[in-house]
Amino acid sequence: MFRLVQWRLRPVRGSSCLLLAAPWRGFSGFPPGFPAAHVRSSFLDFFRRRHGHLLVPSSPVRPRADPSLLFVNAGMNQFKPVFLGTVDPRSQMASYRRVVNSQKCVRAGGKHNDLEDVGRDTYHHTFFEMLGNWSFGDYFKVEACQMAWSLLTEHYGIPADRLYVSYFGGDAASGLPADEETRNIWLDLGVSPGRILPFGLEDNFWEMGDSGPCGPCTEIHFDHMGGRDAAFLVNAGSPDVVEIWNLVFIQYNREPDRSLRLLPRFSVDTGMGLERLVSVLQGKRSNYDTDLFTPLMDAIHQRSGVGPYTGRTGTEEGSQVDLAYRVVADHIRTLSVCIADGIHPGMSGAELVLRRILRRAVRFCIQVLQAPQGALASLVPTITQLLGDAYPELKQEEDRIVDIINENEAQFLASLQQGSRIIQRTLSKKDCKHSGFPASVAWTLHRDLGFPLDLVDMMLEERGVRVNRQDLERLLSENQKVASEKRAGVWSHVMLDLHILAELRRLKVPHTDDSLKYQYGLEKDRYVFPACSATVLALCNGQTLVQEVSEGQRCAVILDQTCFYSEQGGQSHDRGYLTCSRLQDVVFPVDGLVQVGGYVVHQVTATDRLKTGDQVQLHLDQAHRLSCMVKHTATHVLNFALRKVLGPSVHQRGSHVSADRLRFDFSVKGSLSIPQLQQVERCVHDIVTANQIVHTMELPVQRAKSIRGLRTVDEVYPDPVRVVSLHVPVSELLDSPTDKDTSVELCCGTHLLRTGAIEDLVIVSEKQMVKGISRVVAVTGRDATQAREAGQALSQEVDSLSARLSGSSPSSIDSAQRLSKEASILSDAVDNTPIPQWQRRELQDRLKTLLRTSNSAIRKMELREAAQKAQAILEKNGRKALLVDFVEAESLSVLVKTVNQLSSAAPFSHVMLLTRHAHSGKVLCACQVPKDSPTLAASDWAVAVCGYLGGSAGGSTLVAKGTGTSDDITEALRWAEDFVAQKRQH
Repeated sequence: MFRLVQWRLRPVRGSSCLLLAAPWRGFSGFPPGFPAAHVRSSFLDFFRRRHGHLLVPSSPVRPRADPSLLFVNAGMNQFKPVFLGTVDPRSQMASYRRVVNSQKCVRAGGKHNDLEDVGRDTYHHTFFEMLGNWSFGDYFKVEACQMAWSLLTEHYGIPADRLYVSYFGGDAASGLPADEETRNIWLDLGVSPGRILPFGLEDNFWEMGDSGPCGPCTEIHFDHMGGRDAAFLVNAGSPDVVEIWNLVFIQYNREPDRSLRLLPRFSVDTGMGLERLVSVLQGKRSNYDTDLFTPLMDAIHQRSGVGPYTGRTGTEEGSQVDLAYRVVADHIRTLSVCIADGIHPGMSGAELVLRRILRRAVRFCIQVLQAPQGALASLVPTITQLLGDAYPELKQEEDRIVDIINENEAQFLASLQQGSRIIQRTLSKKDCKHSGFPASVAWTLHRDLGFPLDLVDMMLEERGVRVNRQDLERLLSENQKVASEKRAGVWSHVMLDLHILAELRRLKVPHTDDSLKYQYGLEKDRYVFPACSATVLALCNGQTLVQEVSEGQRCAVILDQTCFYSEQGGQSHDRGYLTCSRLQDVVFPVDGLVQVGGYVVHQVTATDRLKTGDQVQLHLDQAHRLSCMVKHTATHVLNFALRKVLGPSVHQRGSHVSADRLRFDFSVKGSLSIPQLQQVERCVHDIVTANQIVHTMELPVQRAKSIRGLRTVDEVYPDPVRVVSLHVPVSELLDSPTDKDTSVELCCGTHLLRTGAIEDLVIVSEKQMVKGISRVVAVTGRDATQAREAGQALSQEVDSLSARLSGSSPSSIDSAQRLSKEASILSDAVDNTPIPQWQRRELQDRLKTLLRTSNSAIRKMELREAAQKAQAILEKNGRKALLVDFVEAESLSVLVKTVNQLSSAAPFSHVMLLTRHAHSGKVLCACQVPKDSPTLAASDWAVAVCGYLGGSAGGSTLVAKGTGTSDDITEALRWAEDFVAQKRQH
């Protein structure tokens, strides 16, 4: 099997990382300490000025419409459309021939993940720079090797006797010969035979994925020690002999059937880690000792309360401090680059990974390095100085990067302090050395306080304790099951039945005051939510009211007041947790919130004893609430836009608002057209960019219903009722005799105070649920931006395919089928990728036309080929009663059509044809018998012959087809004739 991975620099000791330490001294080409900025610029200039390469800027680390990646993790990512042939022929990228760049890369999360190793050694990084040069159908192996060797040995002055090269030694099982061409090139360049080493598929054959461009590669390795024969250490995982450059020669295409075909044009893709190269040229054994990091280490030291960085690793005394230096230095680089490129710490995908990185950096910065709050963000200007000239967006976004890091740090520190106390309290209560740290506590830290599980492990590791992994895995599994059940609607909460409600009234338990859920404000463009303390008034175990509940019990908690929003009006309930004043740092997660009979029921699984009369504090998940507010206000804006575009006959028929998307059902005769979808989005855009004020007011129901243009749905409203309007104050609407042409609705949900926070809205789905009722699904903010980017990328792919299909006719059935398959795959991507719905409709229409044209061309070519083959067989055999023969055919479809043609020309003949499929090697079979054949059914004949061939078949009495695997087709033809003869005898 070939290794199906993105190209990567070889790890040390089996890791998946990229950047290693370097030699003991500088080399002749560069004076010792030659600045990293000059190493980078000289690489680019070497290819740009000396060898005519186009300098292409680094792409952002957020992948461009590539859902297979969390982050850009290799230099070739942005050039995928060129390699895959999907590049828009009208774009500048289509003209690329020779290209050079330095690409920002992040390897954290997903397949290539170096996060857990960062800090433990001196060479792993989450962010790094990949230097690379590319040829797209221009130069190939000779020039690539010449340029690489010249750059390293002449320009950089690395001694040739420190370098070794590897090449692809072939693979007999795959039928791939050794890349002797590359070996001979290295010999011609003066590399001694003992330094040119063959390796197999795993080390020296690169593949983009399960299918697509691929080819052999040659790697240049550097020996730190020198003065010896280190050939035996190449690719052996030794930290003393490391790979510094990989040159990939893309000459094959991996077909879906795993076969290899030569590409029409060959390409070169090379990659060399800047950090590793700089450490070599500056004579440093650690990347952190190069000038890419030393100013940063100095800046960290100035802000810390510990001694300077000394480079210790492992279990040496003081190594934990040096580990923290490396973690903070690496992570602040990653944070700065990612935030500048629009990836913010968040709750899913790349955003969640970045959140983990930030929290890991904060913890090491404050707890180990003893730096004050804000120290992490204060390092951003140093990053700007180090990398800003190469990546100007860091300078442009410096203030925003600082603000985002500070804001997220402040949020984490509160939970970090509480989490540390919870860990300490748990350790003091239980003997965790032998039984392990309770998984339930670790899970609470993770789920409710936002602790990454690896951070919990690390904090416990310092105390010589580990989490009970078996119990933790069980909790993770149960959580996934619960989430699945909740999605399926089978989650069973502890509810208040009629008897319990009657008992609450008898006991004169007052209804819950939940007015705090609306009492939030904007301060310096940030939402501020009120603190909330409450008293436990009642507890229910599912059967009756109780005075207290114990650990592990699921219960319903009634408080005198709450700041949580309970699920109602189509809006998801808030998330958060309770803490009890008498139980310091014990977290009671709130699993759900419903409103029953005037009581807000907090669904809680007790993590310790809880009793009536307890004083509790409520902790709201503010990010989740804000996301729901965005989606709910966006729903009102969408409702208004739909009525504006489609007319007053549009009425709401249902909606649902969650943190990640909104759903809106409405009455309309048929699905919206493409222009209507575009108009609706433009209308929403106008309201969002205007940053309109969102007004609210409580009014008596009848008074509220007097407002002209008021939108309502068929439900029972509270009295008084909450009125929500955009732009125009509710009081002004009350006094207006005319419709003010704005959004005004009765609504109990939580809303933004201004529409600008929606940022953007994209309708990603619109379909008729039943006749006359359509459902719209929309996303906002960054999700909307990503949907537009994905739509643009797919549009470019369709443009590229269209250009190729409208060009010259396919040269063969095989090439026409490949284009048709590409159109089908692209059609599936368009159907299933979140993109603007109007764009999906456009692309679907275009692809249907392309598929019809392509399939029509294939049918015509197959019929023409089948007619030619049938004529040749008739000329060879005549119109015999039994026509069994071998024929060259590209596919089973052509074979069946050939049989059809023969049967039409010789209607009284029993016809069977066999062929060998060129790509799979299988034997293909097709047959047809006369309509009045009394002795033989086509299906019986095909099943028997294909069974003899070691395969299977099926069909009808008249026509059948199948496949087999036998090598002896001649014997199979004879056997097929004998089978018919035997049937006739019977």
